[in-house]
Amino acid sequence: MKVLLVGGGGREHALAWALSKSPLLTKLWAAPGNAGIAELAECVPIAAEDVSGLLAFARDRAVDLVVVGPEAPLIAGLADSCAAAGIRCFGPSAAAARLEGSKAFAREVADAAGVPGPRWRRFDDPAAARGYVRDQGAPIVVKADGLAAGKGVVVAATVPEAEAAVADIMESRVHGAAAGAAVVVEECLVGEEVSFFALCDGEAALPLGAAQDHKRVGEGDTGPNTGGMGAYSPPPAFTDALRDEAMARVVRPTLAEMVRRAAPFRGVLFVGLMLTATGPRLIEFNARFGDPECQALMLRLRSDLLEALLAACDGRLADTDLRWSDAHSLVVVAAARGYPGAYGKGSTIRGLDRAAAVPRARVFHAGTGAGPDGAVLANGGRVLGVGGTGSTLREAHDAAYEATAAIDWPEGFYRRDIGHRALR
Repeated sequence: MKVLLVGGGGREHALAWALSKSPLLTKLWAAPGNAGIAELAECVPIAAEDVSGLLAFARDRAVDLVVVGPEAPLIAGLADSCAAAGIRCFGPSAAAARLEGSKAFAREVADAAGVPGPRWRRFDDPAAARGYVRDQGAPIVVKADGLAAGKGVVVAATVPEAEAAVADIMESRVHGAAAGAAVVVEECLVGEEVSFFALCDGEAALPLGAAQDHKRVGEGDTGPNTGGMGAYSPPPAFTDALRDEAMARVVRPTLAEMVRRAAPFRGVLFVGLMLTATGPRLIEFNARFGDPECQALMLRLRSDLLEALLAACDGRLADTDLRWSDAHSLVVVAAARGYPGAYGKGSTIRGLDRAAAVPRARVFHAGTGAGPDGAVLANGGRVLGVGGTGSTLREAHDAAYEATAAIDWPEGFYRRDIGHRALR
């Protein structure tokens, strides 16, 4: 089977690694890929957002399945274009991907489906949003309504911080014009946050596992939000009973509501949950695998990923199951200094061979590119995801950090406390 993987981050490297192990796979391309993915797939210079270019390539190469990693091409309609061309695509339609593309739409769907979540309001007037913030008080959550690469959420501890977030999003448009056209202001939920994933075929859903992400850039969960500085799986707080409750109260009602809206969701539904004293409550939906959560999940998956994705595309999830390792996994993200603000590109990363030689460790490339004489260069904000596995979370932690320490990259940094909530 010939597969085109769309994207070039750490999530896509983990997916490429898992897909490459499938006996069904005969050819794997990645667009655009990165220096690590190039060891597993043929990389082609097509941007992930270039829907027409991707479709032309898939037609020309008679691709059997397109697997979409990032959210932007889904919201731009890549799955719809593939469907119109008769090409299987793992990922939701543009209409279904609005669950990620608009925070307000996601809340409307959740409310209609009876999914438990916070109180919320949408505003397209910054003055009205600031007035609401002052009325409600802090802590409070301010979100860009549109796509913001995982950085459009501010958990404000004070009213002035929340007002500043409204100004940044709506007036300064720090996340772009489309993302900042409106904000959603929400009640601040309290508890353990968990990323839960379910494979969906439009009607049926299959639990895909859970992880706990570390969004803040600084140790001790301080500083601004990022796309994610590390993750581990499984999170001890997310029991089997809570998983079943999340499927029954969040995932299945949401799928039913999307069918009712004539926009069935096919792909992976990323459910951000807060484990509160009254049970799991919805923080947000995403329409794709998380990053770096995907790396942590793929390190534990024992089933054939390609076969599972095909079952989701073909409406066969009701007859499918997944096998998982009993191992724990932990991923440390190494980012360029300055991230999530301005950062430099082009620095050389050394020691990747030493990191790869650490037992139970694996390095996933995110923002990397190829340099002269086989050098690996930094080419993004989050540059590497260094994973470890073990029979305990401590073993996974130690393997990941031993491998991370073996990498020679003075221009990078990483948090040294990934997994601290579960290891304390």
